[in-house]
Amino acid sequence: MKIAFVVQRYGAEVMGGSEVHCRMIAERLAVRGYDCAVYTTTAKDYITWTPEYPEGDSFLGGVTIKRYDVEKPRDIESFNRYSEWIFAHAHGEKDEHEWMERQGPCSPALIRAIKRDAGAYDRWVFFTYLYYNTYWGLKALPGKSILVPTAHDEPPLYLDIMKEVFNRPAAFMFNTAAERDMLARRFSFAGKYQDIVGVGVDVPENPATAPVAGDYREFMPYILYAGRIEPGKGCAELFENFSRAAAAHPELRLLLIGKLLMPLPAHPRIHYRGFVSADEKNTAMALAVATIHPSHFESLCMAALESLAVRTPILVQGTTEPLRQHCLQGNAGLFYTNPEEFSVALDWLLRDRRLGEVLGRNGLDYVRKNYTWVRILDKYDILFHSLS
Repeated sequence: MKIAFVVQRYGAEVMGGSEVHCRMIAERLAVRGYDCAVYTTTAKDYITWTPEYPEGDSFLGGVTIKRYDVEKPRDIESFNRYSEWIFAHAHGEKDEHEWMERQGPCSPALIRAIKRDAGAYDRWVFFTYLYYNTYWGLKALPGKSILVPTAHDEPPLYLDIMKEVFNRPAAFMFNTAAERDMLARRFSFAGKYQDIVGVGVDVPENPATAPVAGDYREFMPYILYAGRIEPGKGCAELFENFSRAAAAHPELRLLLIGKLLMPLPAHPRIHYRGFVSADEKNTAMALAVATIHPSHFESLCMAALESLAVRTPILVQGTTEPLRQHCLQGNAGLFYTNPEEFSVALDWLLRDRRLGEVLGRNGLDYVRKNYTWVRILDKYDILFHSLS
C-alpha cells in the first residue's frame, strides 16, 4: 500500500510537534512495509518559511521526501497584525483566504503536485489542520483523505474556512479524547472514521545511569522543561512561577533543554542546557523531580509522555485539557492553574518523594497501556484497511 503524507516542514532537523509526529509515523510505517512518501516544502524555519532545503526528491529513514519551493516567505510581524485584525473584526471569505496565504507556507507548487499525484497513492494523510498546505491540499484531492488535526482551542479554528478543512477528510486520527471532544463542539464528524491515536513512546532502559547522568546530578534537585523555549509555550509564565516558588526552596533549580527562542531571565537557578540528543533528554527527565509543561495550547504533548516513560511525574498547565487528562487518566502528575497552585504542587513533590515515585510508576503503566508503538501502528493498519 502506498501512503502519502502532507506536512508543512519535514527533516531530521525539524523539531515542531506535528512535524516530528509525522516523521515518527511515516518512518515506522515504512518499516512495516508501507511505501511512504512525504509531500512538503523547502522550509526549515516555521517563523519565516524561508526556503532552506533543496527542492526535489530525497530519502530519509526509509521514506521518500518530495519538497516544493515556498513562493512567499512569511513576514511574521505583518502576519500577526493581520491575524489580530481578522480575529476581531467582521470579514469575508476573501479575507480568510488572504490570512491562509499569509500563514503559509505558501507553496502553490506543492498543491499542484498533490493534485497531479492524487491517484498515485492509496491513502493521503495530512498532519495538522492549520496551514496552507492542508487547506489547499485537501481541496486538491478528489478522493479520500485522512487528517491528524493536532488541534487545540485557538482563534483560527473559528474561521469559516476551517469548516472546509474538517468537512473534507474521510477519517480523523485524534491525539486525545480531549482534542476530539473540543473539535466536536465546532464541527460534525458524523459518518467519518474516527480514532484516538496519538504517538508511540519508546521506554528507554536505565536512563538515570547513562554516561551523561553525572552532568545532571550536579543540578539535583531540579525540575525540567523540554521543548521550544518561547512565550507561546508558556515559558514566560513558567519563569515567573518558578521564581516565586523557588524562594521557599533555595536548593531547587530549573533546567531548560531545547531550542531557545526568547531571552532568559537573569536568575541564578535557571539553567539553559541547549539542544540535546534524545538519549540525553531521557536522562535529564529521569533525574528530574518533575517535568514542567506550561503550555496553554497542546493536543497531546510528546514531552509529557516521554517523561512518564522514564517514571518522572509531570506538572502541567491545568487549563490545557489534554495535559490535565494525562494526569487524571494516568494518575501520573499534578496540574495547576495559577502561581499559588504551582507552588503548592511543587512543594508536595519536593517534600514527599514517595508521591513522585508513585506518580512515576503510574505514568509508565499509562504509557505502556496507551502509547506503545505497536498499539499506535496497529491503529493505522486498521484505518488504512477500513477505508478500503
